[in-house]
Amino acid sequence: MPTAPYVKACINGARTPEAHPGLPVSPQQLADAAVAAHQAGAKAVHLHPKTADGVDSLAPETVAAAVSAVRRALPGLPLGVTTGFWALPDPQARLRAVESWTVLPDFASVNWHEPGSAELAQLLLSRGLGVEIGIFHAEAAESWARSEVAPHCLRVMIELGPDGDTETADDLLARIRAAESPAPILLHGLDDSCWPLLAHAGKRGLQTRIGLEDTLLLPDGSTAPGNAELVAAAAEVLAVSR
Repeated sequence: MPTAPYVKACINGARTPEAHPGLPVSPQQLADAAVAAHQAGAKAVHLHPKTADGVDSLAPETVAAAVSAVRRALPGLPLGVTTGFWALPDPQARLRAVESWTVLPDFASVNWHEPGSAELAQLLLSRGLGVEIGIFHAEAAESWARSEVAPHCLRVMIELGPDGDTETADDLLARIRAAESPAPILLHGLDDSCWPLLAHAGKRGLQTRIGLEDTLLLPDGSTAPGNAELVAAAAEVLAVSR
């Protein structure tokens, strides 16, 4: 019997509460959203720790509050956080912030094209965290493939914007596979490209993700009530696309 596709829930992203009334911000909201997404079928959760006004933060107290809340609500759920450069746009300050984390997630995402990504990935690995590498374009794929980090990643993510298409996805997929990293590959899109690329991930046998970070809409164009409904819809799309 074939195994179910690997779907990770990305429950809030860099969006702010104005984007959607159900966007989780507080630690309790993040915990509730993570539990609901997991119950809907998500095998892991990625979140952006946020300040009270919904702005992404890498501050140790903010990360600790978010991670601890989810861990209390659902012990054992694989849990990752962002290290997005927009949250702290200074490479050395970002390194210091991550080095000061007191409550650690299971993994963290690193966008390879961002300044200081290699050093950040090495720091995360030295702290025992899994590293998800975000590849946004061919230049990043080639640079990552040549790096010392490539053999040690938890996951490599092909991350395309609203105009992303399957041809670009396949080109990046080939470049990443050429590196012969043992890490599984995840493909996802954003907004307009989200559902087409999720279906393409199913066709290619790749991991994928879904959640309010990537889209606010269900496949029929209606507004998603929340992350759980997006995860459930993804399962239906993947069942058809495989």
